[in-house]
Formats: sequence, structure tokens, C-alpha cells
Amino acid sequence: MSFLTYEQRGAIVTLTMNAPEQRNVLTGNDAPQAFVDACERIGADESVRCVILTGAGTAFSAGGNLKHMQELFDESPTALRAWYRHGVQRISTAVYNLEVPLIAAVNGPAIGAGCDLTCMCDIRIAAEGASFAESFVKVGLIPGDGGAWLLPRVVGMSRALEMTFTGDALSAQEALACGLVSRVVPAERLLDEARALAARIAANPGPGLRMAKRLLREGQHMRLESLLEMSAGFQAVAHKTPHHVEAVNAFVEKRKADFSGM
Repeated sequence: MSFLTYEQRGAIVTLTMNAPEQRNVLTGNDAPQAFVDACERIGADESVRCVILTGAGTAFSAGGNLKHMQELFDESPTALRAWYRHGVQRISTAVYNLEVPLIAAVNGPAIGAGCDLTCMCDIRIAAEGASFAESFVKVGLIPGDGGAWLLPRVVGMSRALEMTFTGDALSAQEALACGLVSRVVPAERLLDEARALAARIAANPGPGLRMAKRLLREGQHMRLESLLEMSAGFQAVAHKTPHHVEAVNAFVEKRKADFSGM
């Protein structure tokens, strides 16, 4: 059975990490390939306009599989480097570079690489019992999956350093206070809230969503002039989509735009 279950309803895909007995760990299993495959499938399907990522069971993801790490004690540094590059780091690039908006519905603890996985997503909603920990230091490791790049972009450098140096967990409310999540909801309402938000996103034209997300991603490390040039090119493409024509005509004609079949 694949690590991820893939469910599509209309324009919304829900990905569920489905290894609850192992607290949805991301190493020592097929999780990297499952994420790569799912992201490629979504990227190739123009009907998808929003994705929700959540976990089965009581945890979102416990991150690395510590029992499996015992098997790595005798590996050489070269072999370990390759293990990261061809393993968990493939999740980072696949998820972070996903073209469509991605909502993390964090149902429980998001620990280590699990915390970083939430940072690869665009929007994070947490259940009241969720928690977040950049806990690598607790087991003598560093964020090997890109967390040192991801976390400061979400919570700022000072909070990211505190989380990384202490390894201490944040409650859902503490995560809300520092901007790690955008809202906290009762556990029984988590998926309903995520689906409602996804529906509001997916009501918009797919090409515009994908291009807007790409611009926001690129804008984190590009000069303004370079981003403006990229924006002009994307905007020229957007002007020629049937979605833009329908939206403008609907506004002028004072009716609701209809993007079905586009």
C-alpha cells in the first residue's frame, strides 16, 4: 500500500499520509517516491486547482524513523549523503515546487521533518491538539530536509533559531501566535475547514492560481526588476486565457463567472 492516499473531488485533491501505526514517518519507507509521484500527477492534471495534505491517525508526521536510523550507524558519510539526497530531500523539492496551492491540515504532532513538511505547504491549518517541533538537535542531528531554509521563511529567523536550538515543541496556539499556522480549529472541524478554504481557492481560474504561486515563490529570492519582467510575461499569458475573458465579461455583464469546462 502506498504511503499516500490520493482522493480527488472536482478540482480539489486530498493527500493523506497513511501510515498511522508508524505516526506517518517520512523515512525508511516509500514516502519520498509517493510524494514525487503524487506531485507529478497533480502537476500534469490541469483540472486540479488546490491540494490538501493531512495525516491518518493521531499524528500529522513524526518525521524521521528513528528505528530505521539505527540501521544507518555503520554507513559511510558518502552513503548517508546519498541517502538524504535520494530520499527525504526529494519530498522537499517535490512538495515545495508543487504548482497548485497546497494546504496542510495538521491533525496532530508535526515533528522534525514533519514540521518542515508543513513549511513546504502554502497554508497551514492546525487542529487544537497539533504541535510543532524542529527537534533534530534532540537526537544530535541537524535539519537534513531543508528546514534551515524553510522554517525562517515562515516564522522569521529569531523564532526559527529558537525552535532549532532548543528542539522544543510549540502548541497549536503558540504556532498561531508566531505565524506558523494561519488558524487553529477543533479537531473534528479540521478537514471541513480545510475543504472550505480549498473550495474558495479552487473557485478561481487554475492557470492564474499556478502562475501566481510561481511568482510568489520566485519573489522570495529575485530582484524586483527580475520579478516584474517575469510578471509581465505571465500576465501576457493570463490575458489570453479563456478564464480571463470570461471573468471580465461576467463583471461587465454583472453576472457570476462560469469557469466550468475550462
